[in-house]
Amino acid sequence: MTGLTQATGPAYTRIYAYGAARGENAVPNEDLVGPIDSSDEWIRQRTGIVTRVRADAGTDAIDLATEAAKEAVATAGVDPRDVDLVIVATISNPKQTPSVSAIVADRIGANPAAAYDMNAACAGYAYGIAQADALIRAGAARYAVVIGAEKLSDIVDPTDRSISFLLGDGAGAAVVGPSDTPGISPAVWGSDGSKADAVGMNHTLVDFRDGKAPWPTLRQEGPTVFRWAVWEMVKVAREALEKAGVEASDLAAFIPHQANMRIVDEFAKQLKLPESTVIARDIETTGNTSAASIPLASHRLMQEHPELSGGLALQIGFGAGLVFAAQVVVLP
Repeated sequence: MTGLTQATGPAYTRIYAYGAARGENAVPNEDLVGPIDSSDEWIRQRTGIVTRVRADAGTDAIDLATEAAKEAVATAGVDPRDVDLVIVATISNPKQTPSVSAIVADRIGANPAAAYDMNAACAGYAYGIAQADALIRAGAARYAVVIGAEKLSDIVDPTDRSISFLLGDGAGAAVVGPSDTPGISPAVWGSDGSKADAVGMNHTLVDFRDGKAPWPTLRQEGPTVFRWAVWEMVKVAREALEKAGVEASDLAAFIPHQANMRIVDEFAKQLKLPESTVIARDIETTGNTSAASIPLASHRLMQEHPELSGGLALQIGFGAGLVFAAQVVVLP
């Protein structure tokens, strides 16, 4: 029997460029407070959100993902035909199947790239970066587009006080490819399914079909999620720094999932980040866009602070599952 051939790829990978697409409409707090009997001040204090972006009725997660991916590929200077892997992290594919990724791969000119969707909620993009890095180094792909894309406004109950006012629509994309030097550190990732009820959908599509429940929407146990994010996720962030072989003081930027400004600020305090570390606070005008939040925040950060190029950024995503992932990346 002859021996099998196994592929190997480049020693290192890095992120080449980011792309972004935000929902067409800015929705201020004032527009949402009536049904939840709240106020602009309460939302600002509790979440740091002043306004969030939401997409038109006719725009779906596939449209947002395509726009973000096109920008990322163009900025990276990579020929779309050389992209042989497209990973889309989303919980808002308008259909259970086909995948968002296959349609996006075709729309951006990367057909016949390998393409798959992945559901890891707000950690999805960080999961996708870990996968693209591993698959490229294993020789399974050369250039990957990793996209976080969400249209959460389709699965929001305007009367829900736990999460509805947090959520926005958008997509962020990154092109990952081979590198001469390490550009993506090992991921610290995992899950805790024992807390599956803390955040997620309140009903199944089958319940809805059978008339047993209304249209499924997102819900969360705010205090549970807040405590878990602040206490458990700080440990994950520290572990990611350790695995990357860097200190908090080495970070040019910190890009956490944009869940809530209070969580972001508490994180920065616990990690003892120096004044020089730029902290992404995209939530203020974008809202919480789940899988799209880290790449959208990264894209904005690089637009506002081009001087951070080549610096180190710690990114961490965490959400429904519960699932989490963190890694340090070299900014493009």
